[in-house]
Amino acid sequence: MDPKDRPPVDVPGTDRGGERHQGKRRSRTIAARRLGKVDFSDGLPYEEELEGYRPASRAECVDGPRPCPWVSCKYHLYLDVNPRTGSIKLNFPDIEPWEMIHSCVLDIADRGPVTLEDVGRIMNLTRERIRQLEASASTKIRGTRLAQEYSSFVVERPTKPAGARPAAASPAPAVVDEEDGEDAD
Repeated sequence: MDPKDRPPVDVPGTDRGGERHQGKRRSRTIAARRLGKVDFSDGLPYEEELEGYRPASRAECVDGPRPCPWVSCKYHLYLDVNPRTGSIKLNFPDIEPWEMIHSCVLDIADRGPVTLEDVGRIMNLTRERIRQLEASASTKIRGTRLAQEYSSFVVERPTKPAGARPAAASPAPAVVDEEDGEDAD
């Protein structure tokens, strides 16, 4: 199915009549130096035995509860951790993880291609920012050694000279019936 023909993706917080409207609400980043001052506890003690229930692979996760309760998973959409600085970015600061409609990147990838606008809604970013990220990722991928090795195996279409104009469309030739020499129309 063409991504443009799909219905728009549901976004968390948009069906509440503005109560906690997600819309284009900016994400919130908590710097690593401030993490000691932020209280992340919900008042419940951490239970070590819960780690035994955490999925170890996609096969274990695919049929799990949704929205996904494992916010610390790198594929969860609720927050991102910058590996270089250690800062935490809350992608949806005005909703709770259990209120999210789409919580896992892998679930979205399993659905197939989506438009930049849908990706922007899901990740709380603008379509233009998604386009910029896509272009940056493509550039990085093209620069990898593996991509350069594969480029010799790709059959590319011949490129037209820079100043060449597309050929004018010519009318389709008439189909001639070979037996009596008349048009087949």
